[in-house]
Amino acid sequence: MTARYHGRMTTPPLAPVFRCATQADIPAVVALVESAYRGDSGRRGWTTEANLLDGRRTDEADVGAVIARPDSRIVLLERDGRLLASCHVERQGDAAYFGMFAVDPAQQTGGLGKLLLGEAERIAREEWHCRAMEMTVIVQRHELIAWYERRGYRRTGTYKPFPYGDERFGLPRRDDLRFELLVKDLAGAAA
Repeated sequence: MTARYHGRMTTPPLAPVFRCATQADIPAVVALVESAYRGDSGRRGWTTEANLLDGRRTDEADVGAVIARPDSRIVLLERDGRLLASCHVERQGDAAYFGMFAVDPAQQTGGLGKLLLGEAERIAREEWHCRAMEMTVIVQRHELIAWYERRGYRRTGTYKPFPYGDERFGLPRRDDLRFELLVKDLAGAAA
């Protein structure tokens, strides 16, 4: 199928495809997460943590462990065979945990994050029968928290300290970092 765009015939891009990551996807997932959260490439997108943290966001061992855990997956969003976004979703009793959410910085603001978040919520609600989705977000990430609030997440006022001294979480650039728990009720959420 072809369509006319700006006076020329082109084939529209394929629809996004969701799938679960395998061990073979680990290097690509690590590269995507690092590009979205850290360094100069992350600064192209609006979800970067580069102004808050230096160092690595994840590594191959951590991603491999997430994939290997029971009731845990890394969900990939691909288009035309190219990895554009990923997230971690894990069943934890009646709730699911959502994290390690990354969208290619060059593709941000195009709706891919919203699609992937919706797929993670669908998995939690329909496959695992979870009543809620939970996540923790660094409180200084005001724009990101507002984005989640627009998608039905609520701030709980429950805070967790940032793990200072554990380089697996990055090298803090300030001394006042902490996480806040955000929650969304999935029981009444539409499919």
